[in-house]
Amino acid sequence: MAQKGHWQRAAAGLLRQLTQELGRETLRRLQQKDPRKHGLLALGWLGSGVAGALLAGQEGLPWLWPVGVALLGLFAFNGTVLLHEVLHGLVFPQRRPGWERALALLYSAPCGISPSQFTRWHLDHHAELGDPQADPKRHHLSPKRNLRWVKVLYWTPALFFIYFRAAAREAKTYEAPLRRQILKERVGFTALHLGLAATLVASFGWGVWLRLHALPLFVAFPVWFALNRLGQHYAIDPQDPAQWGTLMVRSPYLWDLLFLFSNYHLEHHYFPGVPAYNLPKLRQALEGFFSRRGMRPRTYRSLLYDWFVRNCPPHANWQEDVLVG
Repeated sequence: MAQKGHWQRAAAGLLRQLTQELGRETLRRLQQKDPRKHGLLALGWLGSGVAGALLAGQEGLPWLWPVGVALLGLFAFNGTVLLHEVLHGLVFPQRRPGWERALALLYSAPCGISPSQFTRWHLDHHAELGDPQADPKRHHLSPKRNLRWVKVLYWTPALFFIYFRAAAREAKTYEAPLRRQILKERVGFTALHLGLAATLVASFGWGVWLRLHALPLFVAFPVWFALNRLGQHYAIDPQDPAQWGTLMVRSPYLWDLLFLFSNYHLEHHYFPGVPAYNLPKLRQALEGFFSRRGMRPRTYRSLLYDWFVRNCPPHANWQEDVLVG
């Protein structure tokens, strides 16, 4: 039998406790998949893209261009959130490989990420959560130097260089068929984006291309990506597996909508079989557990302050470990 990953070994008792806390019937209900609800998330995602394109593409109200660019960047980022639902098998009650493959390609297209690599990368992240080396997300994508200017790079177009260099390094450990699939997807999406850029420039000019394609992808997307990731595994307690993710303040009318419930990242790691639209209910059911454990929820504003002003290091207890540089 293959050895379990670091997370399963470290958190086995915790997961039993959490299951008992919820009750098996409640957990079963929370894990039910409803394609209609996923469809509503997808429609909202598409709607944000259309709204962003209309605002960024119009000429009459230039002051609305930044709003459109921000929405299009969020559209590109939230494609990865929906892709995340697909790779965990959270769209249909039973797996449907053909439909899931089509959705994975659709959701990956706006940012050009390889869905095959994202799937392998993310599932390895789940299995090895807590291991600084075996968790590819932590090993490759977290700043190695706790310097503010290094941290800022993750909020800029430099993110693409950081990510694709990390992805290439990790891909060297994959089997040959998967590497070929990843390469095929990257080439295809690169061609798609180059074709889109050429079409927009030829048809509408450089300004429209900048607002509809370049700025959303290379300026707005990194900001949404970095902000979302800040609320995942940076402010943690390394000694307590229950706190290997960041507990975020519930925000049903802001971050739940903007991030399509991906702000409940800690709860997702507890029970990755719960679809995104049920994560707020899971969070509510676990409030007693969090309270007894003394776990205090964080806001994105407080995380930004600790990350940049206090210069706290990643994957550390920010109540204790502060390195100012």
